[in-house]
Parts: sequence; C-alpha cells; structure tokens
Amino acid sequence: MSHPEQHGGRWRPRLDRPALVALLFGLAGVVYRLVLTLYTVPVSNSDEATFGLAALHIGQGRERPVFLYGQHYMGMLESYLAAPLVAVAGPSWPVLRLPMLALYALFLYLIYRLTRRLCAPWFATFVVGLLALGGERVVRDQLTVVGGRPEVKPAVLLMLLITVGLAAGTVRRRRLAVALFGLLVGLAAWSDWLILPYLAVAGLALVWALRRDLLGWSGLLLVAGVVVGVAPMVLDNLRAGPGEDSLTVFREVSTKAGPSPPWSERLRGGLLEGVPLAHGLCPVDGCGRWQQWFGVVYPLLLLVAAVLAVLAYRRAAATPRGERVGPVVQLALVAGAALTLVSYVRTPLAATSPLDNARYLSVLQLSLPAALWPLWVVALTAWRGTSSVLGRFTGALSAALLVALTATTLVVTVLFAATGTAASRTEERQARELAAALRADGPHEVYGDYWTCNRLIFNTDETVVCGVLDGDLSPGQNRYRPYWQQVGRAARPGYVVEVDSPMDRRLRRLLADRADATPVREVGGYRVYHPEAPVRPWR
Repeated sequence: MSHPEQHGGRWRPRLDRPALVALLFGLAGVVYRLVLTLYTVPVSNSDEATFGLAALHIGQGRERPVFLYGQHYMGMLESYLAAPLVAVAGPSWPVLRLPMLALYALFLYLIYRLTRRLCAPWFATFVVGLLALGGERVVRDQLTVVGGRPEVKPAVLLMLLITVGLAAGTVRRRRLAVALFGLLVGLAAWSDWLILPYLAVAGLALVWALRRDLLGWSGLLLVAGVVVGVAPMVLDNLRAGPGEDSLTVFREVSTKAGPSPPWSERLRGGLLEGVPLAHGLCPVDGCGRWQQWFGVVYPLLLLVAAVLAVLAYRRAAATPRGERVGPVVQLALVAGAALTLVSYVRTPLAATSPLDNARYLSVLQLSLPAALWPLWVVALTAWRGTSSVLGRFTGALSAALLVALTATTLVVTVLFAATGTAASRTEERQARELAAALRADGPHEVYGDYWTCNRLIFNTDETVVCGVLDGDLSPGQNRYRPYWQQVGRAARPGYVVEVDSPMDRRLRRLLADRADATPVREVGGYRVYHPEAPVRPWR
C-alpha cells in the first residue's frame, strides 16, 4: 500500500498508485456526502429526530437510553456518538449526521485494506470507486441517523482485519486484539441485529484463525469483550416487563398479520428490488427491468465466489495459516451475504414493501469485494490473453458486467445529485419555516402527526413540544412520553396538520361552528390551529 521514503532524516510513507487512486476516489465520495450533509439531503424525518433528541438528552445529562425511545431492540450508539457535537453546537441536522460521515470514511478505508489484503490492489481501488458513488437509497443508509447500519459495517470489517492479522502473525498484542474483537461483536449486536449473520461468520473465522489459543486467556478476553459491549442490552432486557424484551418486540415488528406472501413474491422483492437498491443501481422509487439484472446474477456470483475460495483454500492446504486466511475470510463474506439475503426473503416485508425495506440489505455492501472478485479475475485473465476462446468470451462477458455495474451506479448517482435533491430541499425548507414560525409566535405545545412531531421538536430545540395523534385524532406513537404528557397539561394546545389532510378535515369537523372563529395560519404546507378550548376527543 505504501513505501517508506526518507526526507530530512524522517521516514514518510509514499502511497503506491492503486492506493493513491483509491484515496482520490474516497475523498470524492466523502466530499460528495459532505455537501449532501450540509444541505440536509436526504430529507430528515421524525425517526431520525428521535435519535437527535436522544443525543440532545445524552449531551445534557438528562437521559442514558439503551434503545430507541419507544422500542426495545434498536441500539442508541449513533446518538451517543453525536451527543458531544449536539451538546456543543446545538441540535441541527448536519451536526447530527457528521459522525455518520466519519463512519462512512472509516468504512471506505477498512474495506480498501481488507480487499487489498484478500484480493489485489487495483481491485481494491475499483471497489472503493464503486462505493464512493451512491444514489438516494445508498446515501440515506450511510448518512441518516436511524440506527445500526453506518456503525456495524466498519465494525465487521475491523473484526475481519483483526482475524487476518492474527492468522498472519502481524498483530503484536494478540490478546488485546482478541478483546477488541469481542467488544466490537457486543457493540454491533447491541446496535443492530441485522448484522448478526456477519457476526456469526466473523466469529467462525476467528475460531479458525486462533483455534487452541481461545482455550486460554484469549478466549476469556474474547468473552469479556462481548459481555462489555452487549451489557447495556442485557441489563435493559433483565429489567423489561413481559412482552417488552428485545426478542419479542423484534419478532413483532418483523412479521405481518394476514396471509403469508408466496416465495415467488418474496424472492422477486428481495432479489430483483432489494439487492439492486442496496447496491445503488436504482433510484429510490424502484428498479426498472434494465436495473434488475444484478439481482439475478448476485446469487450466482456468491456461489462462484464460494467455489473459488474453497479451491484457493485447498491449493494452500500445505502453506502456513497466514496464507490460507484469505480464502477463509472470503468464504465468511459470502456466507454473511447469503445468510442476510435468506433472512430477508423469509420475511413477508420482502414481498409486501420491497422499496421501503431494501434498507435492511445495505449490509450486503460488506460482501461486494467477494461477490465481484470472480468477475475481476476472469476479465483480467482474458485481458492478458492467457485463456482459451471460451475463456476470452467469459472474460469479455465479465468485463461487460463490471462496466454495466459501474455505469448504472454512476448514472443513478448523477441523476440523484442533479435532479433528485430538489424535493428534499423543498421539504426541509418548509419544515424549518414551520419550526421558526412556532418558535417565534407559538403555540409552543401542539398536537400533530408522527412525521411532524419529533422533527418539529428537534428543529426548535424543544422550544415547541408536540404530542402525536393518528389521523382520527386519537393518541398515536409517542416515543418519548414526557412530550405527550407536557402537551396534555397545556390549557390551550395548538394543532399542526398538513393542509387538507385527513387530520385537517377531522379537526375542522370537531371544531364545528368554532372553526371559523379559531385562529388559523398556514406555514410551509401546514395549517396551525390554536382554538380557545382544547380538542381532545380521546378523553
């Protein structure tokens, strides 16, 4: 990756050409996402605001949440990372998202290091170039603070690099590295359960690398690291009431009432929609048929990658363990992707709402090097002219697939950057206008729908407090109960509803003859009602 050069008695690393190009790709990807972050693109929402409010409470020393307010399975590591920045700079979306940008940069660095170690320098550069691109679906998973995915991907990559270093004997403090591996496992499991397949295969790779060493102090330190990392989740579950433990809640949100969709619909939603969306080949509103090809070939690529890894391991059977760790880690990446994909298509969500739930496959980016490596090898072999006629044809096809993947991702990225950000910026401006109006002129205790409330509270730094109502004006999903209670105590609460929404029409019917006398103003696509007497039909 680098070569030392001496300058005035000091040694400085000099990047080789693949590393330099990868650095430029990585910087382009970070700058691109920094610009989006400064403009709050993708648009914020109340889910993200809940994490932001938790960061605000953590920074002020008011709360120490283990799980997302109102849930018992989504860890709050992202809120703890953002808490110092929010405490210093105050609540704002760019400040909240800056740690996610840093995690993305770390992800690029680690996947370059791992891919270069397992495969080849220029292939690692190619992978970084692909991951530097990103349409709305991809950058939403990377930049928005909605729990889990931005932090667990670097954690898995670091675990695999630790495994490679331990097997190759390049890690000096081996026991400390094993303890760090365990801590990362615990933190990732607490943060997001979607990463469990990758944690399992990474753990198996570590067992292969260390074997008997885990029977001694290394094994104890590994367990200790896991326990420390997962301790917040365990302690919270021990205090949870019946039906409120993480496993029960996770099962409830992962299932859908009613008849189970057929496997054909699940496979279609998971492969033809989910896989291309997760890899940035489609706009956020869905994949065209010309973009679904990657979902068709993806399982085949994983199968070929597994076969190549097994063959490489068998060829290196008589070599030291450090020479065989590469195929083992590649198999782990393939197995992690396969298990993640199988887990996803088993759920009804893959068929009933593939566009909304494709975010659950964003961790497949971890296995992108393993999936694309066979295409790179075949294309490179044909380019060098060392294959048969059939080999040259296969190489040309492999090169065409790599070019198609790159071109499609680039087109989706350019279209999003050029035309796909306007709607987000408009919605964000309207949300800020609403927050500024209520913050200046009141009312400061209001009711609204779920997607309005917590974003409004975050935008006003809790100057305005909002209670969540459903469309029929019954109590809704109030994640942080003190807000609901504060609005409930207000003598004259206001109501913030989207213009001509079901909630707007329902509220006017309840106000009846008072509707014309009730102070109403329109701000940023919302109507703000402030009746003399509160309207609380649920009481």
